[in-house]
Amino acid sequence: MRQQVILDTGAIVALINRQDQHHQWVIGELATIQPPLITCEAVISEAFFLLRRVRNGIETLKDLLDRKHVQIVFQLDPEVQIVTDLIIRYNSVPMAFADACLVRMAELYPNSSVFTIDQDFLIYRKNTNQLISAIAPWD
Repeated sequence: MRQQVILDTGAIVALINRQDQHHQWVIGELATIQPPLITCEAVISEAFFLLRRVRNGIETLKDLLDRKHVQIVFQLDPEVQIVTDLIIRYNSVPMAFADACLVRMAELYPNSSVFTIDQDFLIYRKNTNQLISAIAPWD
């Protein structure tokens, strides 16, 4: 089993949307991961938006949250300065708000991996200069 897994939007969408090009890869990876997966509200917001046109997408995500397979553990208020500093630091990428929250979560959970399909996590660093462990199709 892996350490704590931080869930990104793309992995959620690929899990729920059978038409997504990464769907089978995500299903295979999830077989090796012990729930719960943790995330932030920004990721859940993005996922609900992107799943609005996917058949049963909203309901499936709601069920993952209801069953605590995905848990929202990140509290923005005490981390807002660090999150916004990350967005400024990676302005040239540019860094999405949700990605900044996930990078901060990777700092708060040092033995974690980010489950993502977003190649920007090859660029982002936690604690200024440390690689972020990722469960990703390029890994």
